[in-house]
This record gives sequence, C-alpha cells and structure tokens, in this order.
Amino acid sequence: MPKASLIILLGLLLSVGTSTSAAPPVPDNVIWETDIEYSTVGDDHLQLNLARPKTGSGPFPTVLCIHGGGFRAGKRDSYDGLCLKLAERGYVAATMTYRLAPKHQFPAAVHDTKAAVRWLRANAKKYNINPDKIGVTGGSAGGHLAQFLAVTANVPQFEGTGGNPEQSSSVACVVNVYGPSDFTKSYGKSVDAHEVLPLWFGGNLETKHDLHIQASPLYWVTPNAAPTLCIHGTEDKYVAHEQAVWLVDKLKACTVEAELLTLEGAGHGFKGVDAEKADKALFDYFDKKLK
Repeated sequence: MPKASLIILLGLLLSVGTSTSAAPPVPDNVIWETDIEYSTVGDDHLQLNLARPKTGSGPFPTVLCIHGGGFRAGKRDSYDGLCLKLAERGYVAATMTYRLAPKHQFPAAVHDTKAAVRWLRANAKKYNINPDKIGVTGGSAGGHLAQFLAVTANVPQFEGTGGNPEQSSSVACVVNVYGPSDFTKSYGKSVDAHEVLPLWFGGNLETKHDLHIQASPLYWVTPNAAPTLCIHGTEDKYVAHEQAVWLVDKLKACTVEAELLTLEGAGHGFKGVDAEKADKALFDYFDKKLK
C-alpha cells in the first residue's frame, strides 16, 4: 500500500478518545445488547448496539454515537466502549451502523441517522429512554452526521423512509468531534477530501457543487438548531480547525448555545492528554444538557 494511502487509512480509523479502544468487559451495572435492527432500507438491514443502566427508575437521557470513516468506512463497534461508559454514568447509549459510500451516496447516511433517532423514540418505553433528552455525538464523518441532525430537525427532505415516520428526529444537543461544516471549503485544506468527497457526492465540487452545499451543516443553521459543543485540534490535517470556528460563530450569530474546545497541537484522532480532555468535555457537556 502506498505511504499516502496508508496515512489516509489511519486517519479514517481515528476518532475521539475512548471510542477507538476495544470494548471493555460489560460492567455489572450495565445491560448490553448488540445487533438490534433499527431500520430496513431495501436489502440493507441496519443495526445498532445499545447499553443501558441495569438499575434506576429512569427514563434515562440517551446518547446516539455515530462512527467516522470518511463516509466510506468505519464500524459501529468503534463506539462500544464509549456507550458502556455512558451507561455507567446513567445514560442509555447506542452506536449505529449506516450505509456507506460509494455504494450509498448522500443523503443515505443522513437518512439512516434520522431513522435511528426516530427508532430510539419509538422504543423509548421498552428501553427506558427519555425521548426529550436525546443527544448525539460522533467523530469526523460521524461528527458531521451528528451536527447535521442538530441543524436539520423538521426538514422533510432528509427524513428518508427508514421507519417510524410518526416520530421526530430532532436532538437535544450535540458533541461534534472534528466534523466538517462546509464541504465547499474542504478541498485543498484536507489531505483526503479530493478522494473521499467525490465518492459520497458522486462527483467533485465542480460537478456536484449543489450537493456539497446541501450537505454542509453550516448552511442549515437557524435559531432552532440544537446546542452544540465542537471539539477540534489545531493541527488537524483531515478537517481544518477553521471548520469548527465557522460553525460555532454561525450558531452564536443565530443565538444558539455553542462552544468550541480547541486542543492546541492536536491532530485528527486524539491521544493521551488530548483524548482525556475531549472525553471529559463530552461527559460534562451531556451531563449539563441532558441531566
């Protein structure tokens, strides 16, 4: 494998803090279920893994975790560990599979994330979920999809046909970990945008300019957007730090609560102290917004 391709692959596999580690043993106070089908679209049977507290009256606040991978790779089990930690802290937490490029282009992945949120609400009673306290997080492509949920509630064109249409796909808050906000400005600022984005959009910025705009969370920000925490490193070679700055500024201009945690010198995929800071910020933010 060429060195450049290897670097890109490694970048795609990295994500926030605990999410990259193998799932630890299931804690005694957590119920862990895997391979739960949340949506069927054509021949695709989409599944999620779900962790929840074994004790407590509930209903519990809930967090949906969305994996990264450049919209073309990645697996939901990369967030198993984070889900188990969230369940220990009193949350229901799910990590989902979504359809990937190039076979499935935009907006298929968006439709899937919205279907997952609707499924959580439709099954709130079964899993002791508080339907009014659903947050979302993700890293890289997952950060984008999480943010897109936060800015496109009640936009019919993105709902898809993934089931439970009577339910809302809105979310209460988002922790966006180095997710892109404006694809029209990704080329030349990212080591792999020229490879990844044409696969997802079916063309580059010249041939599919309209889709690059349509898929950018920055252009969907309104005063109704969900409160947002962005976590981003200044040395990110895959998604430039400025993407988070633009998003937070736009949210604030629309009077939406928005925060940016900048990690100086951090790249795409946090390690060591940076991972610890990111995880602490994520837990603290969800505690503040959902509990």
